[in-house]
Order: sequence, then C-alpha cells, then structure tokens
Amino acid sequence: MGSEARKRARERIKEQREKEKKAAKRNRTLLVVGAAAAVVLLVVGIGYVILSSDRGDGYEGEIAQQTLQSDGSVVMAQEGAEAPVVQVYADYQCPACRQFENLNGDTLKEKAAQGEAIVQFHPVSIFAQQPVPTSSNSLRGAVAARTAADHDVFVEYNDILFANQPNQQEEGFAPSELQEWFDGLDTTEEQQADFAERLEQEEPVITEFTEEYVPALMSAAEQEVGQDNLRTMVLTDLIAWGKENGHDSSFLEGTYTGEIIDATGAAYTRYSGENAFSGTPSVYINGEILDNNATMTVRGLSDAIDSAGPGEVESEPADDGGGAE
Repeated sequence: MGSEARKRARERIKEQREKEKKAAKRNRTLLVVGAAAAVVLLVVGIGYVILSSDRGDGYEGEIAQQTLQSDGSVVMAQEGAEAPVVQVYADYQCPACRQFENLNGDTLKEKAAQGEAIVQFHPVSIFAQQPVPTSSNSLRGAVAARTAADHDVFVEYNDILFANQPNQQEEGFAPSELQEWFDGLDTTEEQQADFAERLEQEEPVITEFTEEYVPALMSAAEQEVGQDNLRTMVLTDLIAWGKENGHDSSFLEGTYTGEIIDATGAAYTRYSGENAFSGTPSVYINGEILDNNATMTVRGLSDAIDSAGPGEVESEPADDGGGAE
C-alpha cells in the first residue's frame, strides 16, 4: 500500500471513529432524555393515581337542608345539628376551586347529611377587578349562584357551575346557559321566571362594573395613591376611595353584584394573622383556616372535620328569601 493509500485509509478510519463517537453521544443523550421522560410520566402517573384514589366514591344521598343567610351565604346542615362549622369560600372562575369541588364536594354533602358538619358556602369574586372576561365570568357565576340560593337549589347549582367553568381567557357563563342549567333543576316556572328576571337585571350591572367603572377607578387610583399602595387595597376599600374621589358606585346598590363584592371584602377583613383570607379556595373549620393538604384531599378534610368540636354559625338566616333589594 502506497503512502497516499495509507493516508486515505487513516482518514477514513478517523472519519469512521468520529461518526461512532457522535452516534454514541447521541445514543447517550436519547437514553438520558428517555429516562427523564419516563420519570416524568411515572411521577404524573403516580400523582394521578393518588389524586384519583383520594376522590370520594360519589355521594348520591339526600342533600341536607339549605338555608340562605342574610349575608348571601348558604348553610347546608341537618336541622339542630351540633357539629363543626366548615366555611368554604370559592370563586366560580377559580380553577383550584373547581378542583376542590371535584375532590371534596361529595364529602361535604355527606358530612352535612349525616349531621357531622355544618357547611357554609360563601360565593365570592376575587377576580372582580381583573380584566374581562375573567372578571365578568367570576361575577356572573357568583350572581347566578346567589340567585339560585333564593330558590333552595344553591348546592345543586353550585355543582353545575363548577362542572361548566369557562376558560379564564374566554367569555363564559352566558345568561342563556345559566338559565338553561337552572331550568334543568327541580324548579317551577315561577322560579324560572324570577331567575331570568334577576339575570336580566344584573347583566348590565356586571358589564358597567367590569368594562367601565373598574378600569376608570383603577387608572385614577394608580395616579393618586400609586401602584404599590393600590396592590394592597381590598376592592371594597378601593370603591370607598372612589366614592370620595368622584367615582359613583351607586349603580351597585340593591344588586347581587354589589352583594358579592361586599361579601368578598368581608372575607378579607373578617380574618387576620395566620387565618387571614388571601384567595380561593379557602376553607375554615370553626374559624381556623385549613392548610392546602387538608383542603385539597378527601382524607385531609375528613380528618379535620372529624377531629373538630361543634361550632356556631355566626350569620343569621335571611328573613324574606334573601332579595338584595
């Protein structure tokens, strides 16, 4: 073999070795990526199995008596029950609230039906000052739930709203859908007509609040009090500031939209310290907030209820069916 031939042979061997090195490196990379993907799938799979196994079996029994309260909340309990008071604050546009409902909705129904818990539902709107459609979806859902409470079907309607929760970036809870869902419950034609009338009254209020009032109020407040201070203000405090600075909120008076906003503000001011309300879902037992592990698992919530003593509902029943006017 001549020198040129030997040189070409060495070059071919070198090229082949380079190809083999690259192939080996590529295979190692694929192996690592494949192993990582397998770990991710395993973790997700385990998480799903754990989450699924922690769900209740599904409660199909009778729902305990529902009593509308003067503050717009709803108490679900057996008459005369002496049991822990479980307070649930939820926003119908909140994905975590939907997860809580999927996990623990049946647990709460069963505990209340068995006289083992007094459950108080507080529909709120933590997204009321966000841009539309997040804010309008949140308020529209809460107002519809509040209206359903007038007709003793809050718990049933609550389930329907969470089952049909819209994407936060898409307009949802259309009045026609809200009406259709209500009509599908055990309601009379008179109740359905009352429900429709209330939705018709509230829709322009929600539109004005989310599309006109809040943007103008936020812009003015940002200029006057500054962005840092604005972030710390509860919406009801911001509205109070607005009244003193030329922003008329009288269109909210006598409406369920205004009632929901007030109920949300009350949640922020009712609790303090370690029990401070900071978002949804928030679950309290006898005034003590539960941590996420107890809130978002069936076993955690059941154990927390079982280990608590009797509590007292602090609100009073509505006198006349709870109309806002």
